Amino acid sequence: MSQLKLVVFDCDGVMFDSKNANKLYYNQILKEFGHPLLTEEDVDYVHIHNVMDSVRHILRHYPEDIEKAEEFRAGLDYRPFLQHMRLEPDLIEFLEFLMPDYERAISTNRTSTMSNILDIFGLSSYFGKVMTAFDVANPKPHPEALLQILDHYRLRADEAIYIGDSIIDREHSLAAGMELIAFKNQDLSAEYHVSSFMEITRLPLFQKG
Repeated sequence: MSQLKLVVFDCDGVMFDSKNANKLYYNQILKEFGHPLLTEEDVDYVHIHNVMDSVRHILRHYPEDIEKAEEFRAGLDYRPFLQHMRLEPDLIEFLEFLMPDYERAISTNRTSTMSNILDIFGLSSYFGKVMTAFDVANPKPHPEALLQILDHYRLRADEAIYIGDSIIDREHSLAAGMELIAFKNQDLSAEYHVSSFMEITRLPLFQKG
């Protein structure tokens, strides 16, 4: 790898433990239409996929309700679910460590909720470029978001690294030619594995000189 200049973050499962918030959010949609709540398999699916794919997945047995559920979801306020999101305890410390030597960006399959989340948790100022599933024609795992981030900073893939926690993130980084730090997932194929953000600071790619 060339000298590292950019660190790109996934959101769910990395910056936040948001599985419970997502579970409650999608269960609210299912309850609205009188359908059974999410299975554990469904919870795992919605945790790593964008909201459009997730709605289609949880209603795959009720295709007649998908269009109505999309309309309901579009008007569903996500803010009440934010209280169930847990910020990783050392995220801020790690972001402070990165400043000002490394650029910081986000590539997530979240959509309209991302800007609210960053504002409410006081994170907006830490990131120079945020790409959501609404900002691209092809959401993750397609590399479009990472390629736009690289273009924004005028950097090559070997000058950046992606922090993710799922197979979607592995496919996303590989498609862009970018190395991956697997966050709290030892089973995920990746160049590096960590269980906390500050552990990343001890990786060889952050050792200068």
